[in-house]
Amino acid sequence: MKKWLKRILLGLAACALLLGFFLYFWVILPLWGMPFNAQRHGNPPLVPAWALECWLWEGDEEQLNAEYTLELLNGYRDNDIPVRTCLIDYPWAARLNDFSMDERRYPNHKEFLAALEKRDIRTVLWMTTMVNSKNGNRDLLESEDWFKKAADSGYLCGGDYQWKWWLGEGGFIDYTNPKAMKWWRGMQDQVLDLGIDGWKLDDTASMFTSRPLGLPAFYQKTQAGWMTTRGYMDHFYRDEYRYGLSKNPEFVTLGRPIDSVLPWAHPEGFAPLDASLVNWVGDNTHTWEDSTRGIERAIRCILESASLGYNIIGSDVGGYHGNMKIPPELYIRWAQFSTFCGLFLNGGHEERRLWMRTPQELELIRQYSWLHTELVPYIYCSVVEAHNGGKRLMRPMKEGRHQYGFGDWLLVAPVYTPSETREVVLPAGRWRYWFDDSKVIVGPAKISRNYPIGEFPVYIRDGAIIPMHISREYTGIGGREWDNYLTLNIYPCQDSHFEVPATDKTGTMQVSVHAGNPTTVTLGGAARLHVLRVFSEAKPVSVDYNGVALAEGQDWQYQSEQKRLIVKTESALSGSYAVKY
Repeated sequence: MKKWLKRILLGLAACALLLGFFLYFWVILPLWGMPFNAQRHGNPPLVPAWALECWLWEGDEEQLNAEYTLELLNGYRDNDIPVRTCLIDYPWAARLNDFSMDERRYPNHKEFLAALEKRDIRTVLWMTTMVNSKNGNRDLLESEDWFKKAADSGYLCGGDYQWKWWLGEGGFIDYTNPKAMKWWRGMQDQVLDLGIDGWKLDDTASMFTSRPLGLPAFYQKTQAGWMTTRGYMDHFYRDEYRYGLSKNPEFVTLGRPIDSVLPWAHPEGFAPLDASLVNWVGDNTHTWEDSTRGIERAIRCILESASLGYNIIGSDVGGYHGNMKIPPELYIRWAQFSTFCGLFLNGGHEERRLWMRTPQELELIRQYSWLHTELVPYIYCSVVEAHNGGKRLMRPMKEGRHQYGFGDWLLVAPVYTPSETREVVLPAGRWRYWFDDSKVIVGPAKISRNYPIGEFPVYIRDGAIIPMHISREYTGIGGREWDNYLTLNIYPCQDSHFEVPATDKTGTMQVSVHAGNPTTVTLGGAARLHVLRVFSEAKPVSVDYNGVALAEGQDWQYQSEQKRLIVKTESALSGSYAVKY
């Protein structure tokens, strides 16, 4: 063989080896186990009902302390704005991820956490995977010795390997090392044993890397062997949830599905579905546009996450941060959209004390916060359905920009521009507008109309059975005297059936409705004290319960302006109602 040909062939072979080496270490190995494979196709966990109520948090690190947290919570209480969960973001710990509360910011932290628990406020704390040697915040304790001890003990992936992230530089805890986990869990027990209710799992796991030949590659050495970034992310979300659950049967983790900052980075979603309880789509800005990571980006990422199988999803109301104050109209529209998400997460940078903002923001965001709270029994139906392998809560629609079904009975078309005008596409069937349900709209139909700032594009499929918990008057549905009842908001149109699992896991009520004269409502399964709120064009002649007439004015009444029959009696638990006209 001629020398020149031999050299060409050897050169080609060398190039092929280099190409193969590159493909293996920078393409095949990093992607191994990542895209849409069986290990990520589980059903979402059973989310406790408390996590579906309204969350509140402060994103300005200068104000993160016990005094300001209590001022914020007390202000919401005094202005009758519902809050069930307080998320305490970084930096609550004296040193990042050593899980000891900073007594400078949270003096007497045991009493502080106990006081929140006594008020029935759940507490969720921020954490990541990192053991830092250097911190990005000068208020935090120095960490070089702490990092060195962890690295020398073999607790970190890749030995003393470090990665720069937004809060400093450090190494990744090794979830495959039992000794590392004993050390890590021992530190976590400092707050877990005080009764905290969850972790906000902020993203660092997606940065899990090594540097062969000095170039970043998405895998790293652990005690169990080489692990991909995807594998490490799954450990982070699964292992932290499972350990928390071992300490608290209603423990939750707040994780990420599709991320607003880099929506293309992990198209399969960050958290594996079987460890995906409540999810937020990352850091949005106080703006409208998708291009600036505003509300439209949040809507898009939430709906893409829903398409992947995530169930309880939301975003920071008003956006997390930005170079501008939150415009009042944007804050209201974002709160309205979040009302019809699984997660209502009000927090981030900028003023969150609604009584310090405009009266309109206070009034409307309070109203929609209560509406979201009222809808928790309805949302919980989709929690149980998704956990059992059924449909998810949010169901993106092919027609209508950013439209989605919200459970079985509602259609939502969020407002994502400063304009009050919005086009809504209604599928075939009979529909009613949430804020004026007296009229039927027959679909398919395309509607373009104004939605004033106090209203939002939400439509009800006729025949709906919507379970709610009413305890205030703000939404105009009921009042405080309904607090101990399950409200069944019913639109008789055809034969309908809906299963309503109790949020306290005490059983499932079966609700069946037959429209006609008489209209019948039959309740079976787990009996519960309830209120029937039935749409009715005319006042009934009589209402019977299990064949016995109920007394008008005592057991039932007709609201002519709202076209509603209200049935509320202490003795009715299960059985059949007959409404005659």
